[in-house]
Amino acid sequence: MRETNKFFVSDEYVKLEAELYQSPKKQSPAVLVLHPHPDFGGTMHNNVVSAIFKKLINEDITCLRFNFSGVGNSRSIKSRKDDRISEVQSCIDFLLDKNDIDRILICGYSYGAAVGCSVVNYSKKILGFIAISFPFDLMGKKYRKLSQTHKPKYFIQGNRDSVAISQNFKTHYEEYDDPKEFVIINGADHFYRGYEDKIAHTVISFYQKLAT
Repeated sequence: MRETNKFFVSDEYVKLEAELYQSPKKQSPAVLVLHPHPDFGGTMHNNVVSAIFKKLINEDITCLRFNFSGVGNSRSIKSRKDDRISEVQSCIDFLLDKNDIDRILICGYSYGAAVGCSVVNYSKKILGFIAISFPFDLMGKKYRKLSQTHKPKYFIQGNRDSVAISQNFKTHYEEYDDPKEFVIINGADHFYRGYEDKIAHTVISFYQKLAT
């Protein structure tokens, strides 16, 4: 069993509970995995996040997951503009400070997709993003605008999703510039219970396209 390191990503603004698996491979891309909305029980131990994290570890891919402030043992020390976006940036800075990590792929689920993908242009070392059930209709135009990029974009959508409304997905998807790609998970609603392995395998497939 490969071991992970549990610790805190800390700066003057936040102390974020995190878990990192670091591959022994040199100069390999890392994946930053972001969880759903805290107000609805989202944590870094969510079923989808955990399935992705476990699969990345099994594939020997460096990965980091964390709790947003106010979740678990994560907390805000002092406020700043766009706190949640800034928390993602803090985790990216942490990863990029590590010598063996040269690039990062963002992988967000639901709220984590909206917030995480909004940081895609924060650094040239961010390869692109994977958005799972991006809640376009709930999060507003701000996150759609911030997540626009000429970097690769991969979307995963359940065809029975009533939160990230499946009927509206294609309309929002067409707003994004190329390159982009999507996968529809037939039978899956927003919570992907019973589809965790399929989600994880799809994430690995997208990762491999970018990491080579």
